[in-house]
Amino acid sequence: MRKLFVAGNWKMNLDLKASCALASALKAQVGNVDDVTIAVCPPFVYLKAVADALAGSKIAVGGQNMWTEPDGAYTGEVSGPMLRDVGCTYVIVGHSERRHVIGEQDAVINTKVHKALGFGLKPILCVGEKLEHRQAGKTEDIVSGQVRAGLKGVTQQQMALITVAYEPVWAIGTGQNATPAQAQEVHALIRRLAAGLYDRKTADGLVIQYGGSVKAENAGELMSQPDVDGALVGGASLGAAKFLPIIQAARNKK
Repeated sequence: MRKLFVAGNWKMNLDLKASCALASALKAQVGNVDDVTIAVCPPFVYLKAVADALAGSKIAVGGQNMWTEPDGAYTGEVSGPMLRDVGCTYVIVGHSERRHVIGEQDAVINTKVHKALGFGLKPILCVGEKLEHRQAGKTEDIVSGQVRAGLKGVTQQQMALITVAYEPVWAIGTGQNATPAQAQEVHALIRRLAAGLYDRKTADGLVIQYGGSVKAENAGELMSQPDVDGALVGGASLGAAKFLPIIQAARNKK
């Protein structure tokens, strides 16, 4: 059975004091949990402080993005080795806000996946359709295209290090999450794609998170679906009182 993975994407939120306090609260409550993988992805400027606050726990730290090169004249960017240097295990790649606000294309996202693996980081590859795509019946085409492009050139062995996060863009930060049936449908699609690109064993081992207005009230039902292997949580990860019940929902999945 796949080990569920719950990650908190703090985006551009919290300050140093609040970030460390949240990390300390999570460490106190779930720092020794090992039946579910837990990670938090703070803003770059707080990564080291959060990693220090979580030291000695089983909670991992991840970056929200990274540049493709290890160093150089890339003003304002952060490299994979820098993320590793401050304690990161994971990095989010291709989040919808990077795709649709910043303008990152599939080819760049694929390069980041490969570079992250080369830098010793575990990518969380985000995919998902916009509202107009779903309304036009193009969800399968969009998600399939993003998965194929994001995993282009990734080996079967490397797939063990990759998490895919399905985040319908129309559900992110809107309070309108996909129904459990809608989430399961797309998660099953992604798993079938992985089986076609690799093999059934690889697909069966692939962890696929759901993201998009996940909260304590819907996390259990979403993660009860057979192909939903956890959650990439935005707003509800910004406070222990909201994030901890989501982690517990993952622990409760049978």
